[in-house]
Amino acid sequence: MRARFGERAPILVETTLLRRRAADKLAGLGDVSSWLFTDEALQQATVAAVALHRARRLAGLVVHDATCSIGTELAALRGTAARVIGSDIDPVRLAMARHNLGPDADLCRADALHPVTRDAVVVVDPARRRGGRRRLRPDDYQPALDPLLATYRGRELVVKCAPGIDFEQVSRLGFEGEIEVTAYRGSVREACLWSDGLAAPGVRRRASILDSGEQITDTEPDDCAVRPAGRWIIDPDGAVVRAGLVRHYGARHGLWQLDPEIAYLSGDRLPAGVRGFEVLEQLPFDERRLRQALAALECAALEILVRGVQVDPDALRRRLRLRGSRRLSVVITRIGSAAAGRGTAFVCRPSR
Repeated sequence: MRARFGERAPILVETTLLRRRAADKLAGLGDVSSWLFTDEALQQATVAAVALHRARRLAGLVVHDATCSIGTELAALRGTAARVIGSDIDPVRLAMARHNLGPDADLCRADALHPVTRDAVVVVDPARRRGGRRRLRPDDYQPALDPLLATYRGRELVVKCAPGIDFEQVSRLGFEGEIEVTAYRGSVREACLWSDGLAAPGVRRRASILDSGEQITDTEPDDCAVRPAGRWIIDPDGAVVRAGLVRHYGARHGLWQLDPEIAYLSGDRLPAGVRGFEVLEQLPFDERRLRQALAALECAALEILVRGVQVDPDALRRRLRLRGSRRLSVVITRIGSAAAGRGTAFVCRPSR
């Protein structure tokens, strides 16, 4: 490569490798094999399935992506929105977006904190990485969340945030709309703020599980009882847990909680399409007793799920010294709160 391309070789190699990574991440946005990227821009780019989900919620509207970067969100929005405008403060990423989206894209260079559109829904994806490291605090976003909300107060606004953002802190900043937590391929991808005019009436929390198409909101019933384990234990999707909608999810599917403060649910039947754990044995959590139970069941490979108990699953698995031929799971959790709480282990057979 160096012999053929000289000083351009490193850039060509990096571009080729980034295009290979983008092929899966951005599948669904069309042919991205000729797109231009930087490593940081591709890391922050929204996964295509999530971007397309957001675009469907904005169908028929005029949308301004005020931090368009290399054009990922714009590519998704062009299929649904009435009109799409993109802007970014970074001239290099803006040039890449022009290349990626073609000459017909409406793009301009602008600071997201200085509005250049009126009467458009504004979409903002603040930068949350610097030098390869994540920025977890909203004050460290670029632009920071507080001035961003202040700039667009009174306008329809969508802000992509890290999934671990503090919901209470967002409320203290004056945000009164919907917070949607989105999961895809078993992983929580983001929390997204939707201004009140873009949210369904009364909705303040939403969990969207893109793999199954299921959505749960805080307007649904949450009458979820607390009872001993039934036939199955269900570990709700991370989006449901993060959005604080475990009880709503349980009520929808006829499940109950093992403990009011723990996210595990139980039921006598498994909801369609949901992975669950069929209870074979329940015992107080004690390594010696757990080892004996697993040995009696001839367990060779063990998946360990933990909530409410201080346990390192990898270290525990090594100490158990498993022998046998079966693949099993163990759910370790706390039953009861404070001093009355006790660690309990459920030895289970996973549904898949």
